[in-house]
This record gives sequence, structure tokens and C-alpha cells, in this order.
Amino acid sequence: MAYKTCVTIAEKTPKKLSQVVKRITKKSNYVEIRFDFLSPHQVPESLELVKKYLKRSVCTLRSKSEGGKFSGSENERLSILKLIAEYNPFLLDVEYNTLRKNKQFASYIKKTRTDLLVSWHNFKKTPNDSALSKILNQMTKFSKNIKIVTTASSTNDSTRVLSLYNNASKLNLIAFSMGEYGKMSRILCLFLGSPYTYVSLGKPIAPGQFSLDEIKSIIKI
Repeated sequence: MAYKTCVTIAEKTPKKLSQVVKRITKKSNYVEIRFDFLSPHQVPESLELVKKYLKRSVCTLRSKSEGGKFSGSENERLSILKLIAEYNPFLLDVEYNTLRKNKQFASYIKKTRTDLLVSWHNFKKTPNDSALSKILNQMTKFSKNIKIVTTASSTNDSTRVLSLYNNASKLNLIAFSMGEYGKMSRILCLFLGSPYTYVSLGKPIAPGQFSLDEIKSIIKI
């Protein structure tokens, strides 16, 4: 069985972004376009340049409070996310907390028929089993596509996150841990049912992230 990859792309100009997306879609199943690395006014142009690749793109606009680079207002971010949704990408990554706090926004995205990837990150720790199960159940109210990422300070932390797959047979769950202790969970999640794993082009975008070449040297992609 061949497992799938999603390369995180974090470019700062529309032209460079489109060049990299075109090149990487020849090597990876999917790309994650980090629109938060662009200036807000560059997003419309970027969408036009990459629109033919969006059916293989996970689109993300992460705020600074959620570990991203977007520094504008939350209303501005929601407006840009609505615009991206209108292009109907493969997945639109929106944080669980964003959806929970903005019911009208969640309703709008639903009307666009864009598939949501509901994400939740903990950049400090890995919660206990019951807390993880609770957050997973709450996230399923918005989509069957779920991403849960924690920070591991031990191998037990990674094991707890991976155990979420035991109750996720009807979900498209992407669950792993960041950091050195979580590194192998980025590979093991594939064997447990994750639709793909996130990789970089070289330098990691997130702690513990493998590069595309490293993953291809480890498992069959």
C-alpha cells in the first residue's frame, strides 16, 4: 500500500507560491498552502494563480494565536477564509475554536460545500485521554475531517494521541504530535488510517516535521 503526503508550502509572494505548487504537485499527493505567510492583499492573486491545483490543496490561514503568521484582525481573516472557500479547495483548514466562536461563519462555509478540515493544536502539551476524546467528539459536529496535533514531551504523549484512531473508523482523522518525541507519530499515523501526513520541502515548518525526501526514504509513498 502506498501512503500519501501533503507538503506544507509557506511562500511569501504569489509568483513564488504558484511556482512551488506547480512543481510539488508532481511529487506529492497534496500540498498545504499556508496563505498566512502572504500579505492579506496577495491572497486573491495567489488563488487565481493556483486555482487549477486547488483540488489537491489543503488551504490554511492560521492566526498568530494559533501558531500561524496572520496578524490582521479576526474579521479580516474570516473574510479571506470565505473567499478561499468559494474556490472549493480539496480541504479548507479551519480551527475548531474559530468555528465554535463564529456560528454564522461556519454556516457560510457549509453553504459553499467546501470540505472542512477542523483542526485543533496544543503547542504546550498533550492532554489526557478523556480530554482528547472529548475534543475529538466536539470537532465532529463540524466535519468528518479532523486534525488533532499536540506537543509531546514523552513517547507516552504520542501514544495517547495515536490511540484516538481506535474510535475514528468513520472519520478522516489526522492525529499526531509535534517535537522530537512526536516525530515518529507523523509516520505511524499513516498506518493507523490517516489520509496523509504533513511533510516539508526541506526545513521543517513545524517541530519534528520530516521532509518529503526523508519520508520517501522510510516508507513506500
